[in-house]
Amino acid sequence: MKKQLWIYKISFFVVITFLLACGGSNSGNPVIEIKTSLGAVYVELYPEKAPQTCAAFLSYVDEGIFDNSSFYRVLNKENQPSDASKSELIQGGIWESNSAKAQSLPGIPHEGTNITGILHKRGAISMARQDTGTATSEFFILVDDDPAYDYGGDANPDKQGYAAFGKVIKGMNVVNKIYNQPANGQRFQRPIPIYKIRRD
Repeated sequence: MKKQLWIYKISFFVVITFLLACGGSNSGNPVIEIKTSLGAVYVELYPEKAPQTCAAFLSYVDEGIFDNSSFYRVLNKENQPSDASKSELIQGGIWESNSAKAQSLPGIPHEGTNITGILHKRGAISMARQDTGTATSEFFILVDDDPAYDYGGDANPDKQGYAAFGKVIKGMNVVNKIYNQPANGQRFQRPIPIYKIRRD
């Protein structure tokens, strides 16, 4: 009996160690920490569903391009045209701190929700873009469900939707705190610093 208990404890330790090595997620998916001036947000990424988006984003994380970047844009119910669907999100990246770098990055092939199945629910992280295939370093986090960003939705005239690639698993209180910062129109009065984004 003692021997079986010892084997169980060793097996449990090995499993926990493996999960932690995979990024701290029970699923084995990578987890990133977005460290901001208002607290940390932890996001689980889904590379099996959105491989190209996750690979590009993690390469930027590993390169450190998000160091000293910011959340600079907010969409809420008051700052959008009255005839538009009302989105609630915060947008960040390196555009405010290093727009030349943002413009120099190659576009990521578009992985819409019709391909990935990752819908734009509360806490989803997704890529900002103009045309399909133009997403680079700018991303947004949803404060509420928004199917307008899914394939076929009306958030973009091309109806191709946006490329969600993960979800907040801890720190939605921080996302909400950022969302509620003072803004002039769709721009925060003061961009909220992102000190760094790293693999957790």
